[in-house]
Amino acid sequence: MAVHTVKYWLTEHPNIVNFRWSPTQSYASTWFFLFTAVSSYVIAAVSLHILLAVTRRRRGLSLGPIPALHSLAMALISTVIFVGILLFAAAEIRDTRWLWRRTRTTALQWFLCFPVGTRASGRVFFWSYAFYLSRFLHLFRTFFAVIRRRKLSFFQLINQSSLLCISFLWLEYSQSFQVVAILLTTVSYAVVYGYRFWTAIGLRGACFPLVVNCQAVLLGCLTVCHVGVLCIHLVKRGGCNGIGAWLFNSVLNAVISLLYLKFYVQTRSLSLRKQ
Repeated sequence: MAVHTVKYWLTEHPNIVNFRWSPTQSYASTWFFLFTAVSSYVIAAVSLHILLAVTRRRRGLSLGPIPALHSLAMALISTVIFVGILLFAAAEIRDTRWLWRRTRTTALQWFLCFPVGTRASGRVFFWSYAFYLSRFLHLFRTFFAVIRRRKLSFFQLINQSSLLCISFLWLEYSQSFQVVAILLTTVSYAVVYGYRFWTAIGLRGACFPLVVNCQAVLLGCLTVCHVGVLCIHLVKRGGCNGIGAWLFNSVLNAVISLLYLKFYVQTRSLSLRKQ
């Protein structure tokens, strides 16, 4: 009974099945809103950093339990999105298996490559929309870092802004690749934010940099999937939907990967020096 209830609320609810990405029906679905949100985020973060630098306080300010509660909320939200899109994928495979046989489409091809003409409606785009909205909650971590550690990272600004734009493009252009990307990203976030909550309440952390390694594995998996999309697009008749947006997505992902690789190398070098 409980399993059927969960499936109904995560895959069969009318609001999920009948979802449609539209500027008139979906909140935060316009280009103007996206540009305003990203600009406001960057300006607010830089302004806060400058303001705190002017005060010349050596120590950061305490935020109490707020970061821990934020990590817990993000872990739970990521888990719900992961379970929701996983159940959706199972339902979609069940409902369209007959069509796959006629078009000779495999599950892997469907995960990475939407057919040309796919519209942003239905279950997958509902959970993609939920993921897009959750990206706004991720922005708070930048402000936490500035307030607590007096540190504003250029990589963090670029990373958060780029991921917000990428999740918007997934919906705007019904972009291929988003199903597997959301699955990989949400399971990674569930682990990372769960670990951050674990350590924030005073429990013992891992003996290795779990957060850094999880993010490195995520970027590696996404890069492999990008290569898979390109191969399927070149081989499949008609190609994949939203390939132009996917190309822009790939460029942003490459930039993020290079910046993160630089950060990862610097982090490993500092840890080896301390040893």
